[in-house]
Amino acid sequence: MATLTLVRSVFVVSGGAKGITAQCVIELAKHQPCTFILLGRSEVMEEPEFARDCVEESALKKAIMQHLLSQGEKPTPMAVQKIYQKIVSSREIKATLAAIAATGSQVEYLDVDVTDVTQLQQKLAAVSARVGTITGIIHGAGNLADKLIEKKTDQDFEKVYTAKVQGLENLLTCIDAKQLQHLVLFSSVAGFYGNIGQSDYAIANEILNKSAHLIKQNNPHCHVVAINWGGWDSGMVTPELKKAFAERGIDIIPVDVGTKMLVNELHPSHRDSTQVVIGSPIIPPPTPLDPQLRSYRLRRRLTLEANPFLHDHVIAGTAVLPATCAMSWMINACEERYPGYKYYSCKDFKVLKGITFNHVLASEHILEIQELAKHGSESVEFQTTIYSKTPQGKTHYHFSAHVTIVQKSPEAPIYEGINLKEDNIISTTGKDFYQNGDSTLFHGPAFQKITRVLNINSEKITVECFWAKIPEEVQGQFPVRWYNPYSTDLSTQPLWLWLSHVHQEVCLPGQLTQSDQFRPIPCDEPFYVSCEIINKTATGVTANFLLHDNEGKLYSRILAAKAIIAPMNLHKPK
Repeated sequence: MATLTLVRSVFVVSGGAKGITAQCVIELAKHQPCTFILLGRSEVMEEPEFARDCVEESALKKAIMQHLLSQGEKPTPMAVQKIYQKIVSSREIKATLAAIAATGSQVEYLDVDVTDVTQLQQKLAAVSARVGTITGIIHGAGNLADKLIEKKTDQDFEKVYTAKVQGLENLLTCIDAKQLQHLVLFSSVAGFYGNIGQSDYAIANEILNKSAHLIKQNNPHCHVVAINWGGWDSGMVTPELKKAFAERGIDIIPVDVGTKMLVNELHPSHRDSTQVVIGSPIIPPPTPLDPQLRSYRLRRRLTLEANPFLHDHVIAGTAVLPATCAMSWMINACEERYPGYKYYSCKDFKVLKGITFNHVLASEHILEIQELAKHGSESVEFQTTIYSKTPQGKTHYHFSAHVTIVQKSPEAPIYEGINLKEDNIISTTGKDFYQNGDSTLFHGPAFQKITRVLNINSEKITVECFWAKIPEEVQGQFPVRWYNPYSTDLSTQPLWLWLSHVHQEVCLPGQLTQSDQFRPIPCDEPFYVSCEIINKTATGVTANFLLHDNEGKLYSRILAAKAIIAPMNLHKPK
């Protein structure tokens, strides 16, 4: 890990005496001794005589019960637990202070609530007079009150919101941001992704995220970062919760790894990273299916300016919406109706009248979705149609498809016909396949590249592909999600190469009978497409596309896709 430069830094750390924040401070102190002022609401108490040498929970609680009895009090579970928590909390704070001091750092603890600005002002002023000007803040304080939103009370919201938001505001009221060299805000992936039962926590953390950007804008000299932490492998994450996280594909952050990542974020090379996410996306559990079948209508204004990738999909001099992008609009819209479900199959996809970005482009396009069937909590089927209307009121239908989303994707099958042996019949490689004459592919960089043809014959072509991820701003209105329209388009290009080589013809997409996706097509690493020719006529060709890894395990497949034989000069404007 690179060396930090925090010499003589004085950090105020809210919530820093216990839990994960304390562990992060200890790790930071090991790398760079500083002065730490830890803030917390818990009291550091003189350990009662009866509690000494009682380490185990059962032994300590037994001692508390005996003490209460000796005082003539009734040892109720609530009374015992209250005393137990005070003792354990005090012990943890003392352990934190000792661990930080052992690194050579100076450390003090202030018993103060960050939501009490008057008390905070007084205590920080006093300690700053002793240890020096405060140059850093680590805001780790926070509360939880997890409940479904309809069950939350005003008190729940205030408890969660004020610790994060009012706490930060109070700290910046007491400490001039102009004197800060570091401001670290402990936010959460709940604020970035949202999470069931944590609406108040998500709101509070997202305010921290936005505050980080605003503070950085106003104080460019300060290293500001809001760290959106995922779940930590700490006492708060029970074995049951770990299991639930695992089922939802959510990784837990090991304490030793997470604390080192905090230290790493404070390195000067990361000064411009104002918000980072450390942890897995929070994937919501599937929404229980309402048996009622609904319909939806979504409107979208498509423009060339909003979708820079279209400059890489120009046919006869005009930008044309790739059929796979139309599919992605349909698929993403269906997935958004039911969070937690994801695309599995598309049947009877038809290109009825493509969308071209010229003078006749409609002012808006409409995606109509009709739910057809719901199968328990397993899947939902939709009929989707994209259309537009002319100023005269005439309807143009552009694309249609039958889309199915599922709660759990089936296991990816193995393609038994895999053949990755090279026959060296086509020696062209990489960019030479593209925009290199009438017989080459017309696609620009967003839809490249086929790296090499492994083998080809009269019935099949096998190619190696490598889709390099393009920036989100280039993806525009058609972002990559579970379904990737760009790599899927790339995966259909081998049919063009086959036609060009075997029949000296080229083609455009027409219809596909069925498409299934088992796992995401990889970005920035090789994958393979085996294209099997089913039928060839004078006007069209039908083929299967199997997208797989080097062992034949499928990413997706497109079955019985029909393409239309097109003129050879698609590069040239009409």
